[in-house]
Amino acid sequence: MIKATVFRDSDQVYRGIDIAGHAGYAESGQDIICSAVSALALNMYNSVEAFTEDAFEGSVEEETGRFLFQFTEDISLESKLLMNSLVLGLENIQSEYGKQYIIIRYEEV
Repeated sequence: MIKATVFRDSDQVYRGIDIAGHAGYAESGQDIICSAVSALALNMYNSVEAFTEDAFEGSVEEETGRFLFQFTEDISLESKLLMNSLVLGLENIQSEYGKQYIIIRYEEV
């Protein structure tokens, strides 16, 4: 199961995300849920880096499937939109395929 923890502040602005695990929907390399989650997360990371000047820290561990991303300062409207889009995509995957493959929780920071 993929476990995604979305970090948000007291204003409900998404400040980061920690994604870990494998969905277990199909064999490694054939798992469309893992592929979709990876594509969403990496695209958000690359988009923040390419289209904003916002400061962040991030890492990807291929062996464990862990993706960690966190803004380190105030964030722009563009980054807020990119994070909202990532969370929406993850919520849609969870809604479509079920909590047995991906679970999302929210943590206030």
